[in-house]
Amino acid sequence: MKTFILSAAALACAASAHAQIVVDGTLDPTGYGPELWAQDTATQFGNATDGLAGQCNGSEINNLHASLDVQGGFLYLFIGGNLESNFNKFELFIDCAPGGQNTVRADNPDVDFNGLNRMGVDANNPGLTFDAGFEADFYVTTTNGGGPITCYANIAQMLTTGGGSGGYIGSAAPGSAIVSQVGVEIATNNSNTAGVPAYDGTTTTGSGSGCSTGIEVKLPLNIIGYPGTGDIKVMAMVNGGGHDYLSNQFTGGCNGCPNLAEPRLVNFEAIPGVQFVTVSAGGGGNSCPADLDNDGEVGGADLGVLLAGWGGASPDLDGDGSVGGSDLGAMLAAWGSCQP
Repeated sequence: MKTFILSAAALACAASAHAQIVVDGTLDPTGYGPELWAQDTATQFGNATDGLAGQCNGSEINNLHASLDVQGGFLYLFIGGNLESNFNKFELFIDCAPGGQNTVRADNPDVDFNGLNRMGVDANNPGLTFDAGFEADFYVTTTNGGGPITCYANIAQMLTTGGGSGGYIGSAAPGSAIVSQVGVEIATNNSNTAGVPAYDGTTTTGSGSGCSTGIEVKLPLNIIGYPGTGDIKVMAMVNGGGHDYLSNQFTGGCNGCPNLAEPRLVNFEAIPGVQFVTVSAGGGGNSCPADLDNDGEVGGADLGVLLAGWGGASPDLDGDGSVGGSDLGAMLAAWGSCQP
């Protein structure tokens, strides 16, 4: 894992830039910008109704928020929804640099029982293929299940010529971050009961907008291979427990299609629309953290939210872990229209 070495000092310095984002599977409105995408397809992998952070009876990908903190050195992603606690897989692909894999190869690092390569090209199958213009450079997968419910995660490089580094990064309880030695963090909170409905043949579409719990990821930019400039493209999807049966829950949506099934036979270019989300180099985050309701200005409604959270952990504008006088001062200093 030599490629993934990152000094503790560098991590500490970078983390300070977005101290208000706590990776716990819950959307932090002061750290993320507006919703970048919302699901349009009802889930055929079970509609989540349990309402618990851990135990969950369905899988869905509802929406996506992001924050690209180039100066601090991290990409933060919030993917609203649920991951059924039967060891279904959440698959995340990042395209952030020249090169990479438009079709998944079969000689990537062996992670999660060779799950990444299970989706790749072989003698009888063309391999999972992304939209034109998307070439994955990095891979993250997480799953949860067992008793008590536990979350697990793996990461891997996806080099143009195969090979590279990757491996298991650890486990954690639902709602807590899995924290790797290289600075990657990922957390799952399955308590969402909103979002898209169940796909039943009659109901095939829906809206995932507004979901505020799900899967949250923090990725060091030097680990994923980001060259320091340019947009980052993100593609996420839900897969079966053996990385062997793609659901109809993926970024971009498909306007009501059924499950995609065998991933090695899936070509996203054949599905109308764009099945990835672009995080702009401009940041994607909230350039006006005191605008708690994201209406473009800091005013009375934001003050009401701040006062309602007084003494608690959110909305913590200054990143000191609690809401108090310094947060009020920051809000008053930003009072009025937000500047772009």
